[in-house]
Amino acid sequence: MDRKKDMIVSGGFNVFPTDVEAVLGQHADVSDVAVIGVPHEKWGETCLALVIPRPGISPEPEAIRVWANDRLAKHQRLNAVELRADLPRNALGKVLKRQLRHPYWN
Repeated sequence: MDRKKDMIVSGGFNVFPTDVEAVLGQHADVSDVAVIGVPHEKWGETCLALVIPRPGISPEPEAIRVWANDRLAKHQRLNAVELRADLPRNALGKVLKRQLRHPYWN
């Protein structure tokens, strides 16, 4: 179960980032992924996937988004996918989602 503060509330539905990350982790071009909630005018929050591609691969973010949205429930769908070189982690290796969310909420 995700930590409560990581949960995304989109259009009144609770979206657990780990559920969306599990789907994205099945994509052949994805090495690692973190899903965060970002502001959305209509839904309050929406899902944004921050993807680290597999080495030597340069995937199209839109293609990953479409692929994932075909496999996700309507309330879990991604608004966007951004490619990243790495994700901030603590000493235990846990992704620091608060740091990832910060630029979008300020």
